[in-house]
Amino acid sequence: MRDFRELKVWSKAHDLALGTYAATGRFPRSELFGLTAQMRRSCASIATNIAEGCGREGKAELRQFLSIARGSASELEYQLVLARDLQYLPHDGYERLASEVVQIKQMLTRFIQTVSASKRS
Repeated sequence: MRDFRELKVWSKAHDLALGTYAATGRFPRSELFGLTAQMRRSCASIATNIAEGCGREGKAELRQFLSIARGSASELEYQLVLARDLQYLPHDGYERLASEVVQIKQMLTRFIQTVSASKRS
């Protein structure tokens, strides 16, 4: 068991969630139960699954929750494209958030690889 707050990937995911909540706060009210809710759920799921995985006992469970977090990041990545194309998200806001998502996905992939490699040793 490890403290998720000490992980750089969790910190970045938390910052992404804060940024996504701020960005979606400017979406049309008609999207409150649509894209706004989906994006908020996806971004919160990234940090949440990292935290939950860290609270589990085994490496296999940690790896599973990190994989779920990476899937949520991919989901958010598409939702950002949709928000941009619907013109709910300005180009610069899209670029910033999309860049953060890609970086988090890369970090999660490396983390999963590290956890998998340590299982074999």
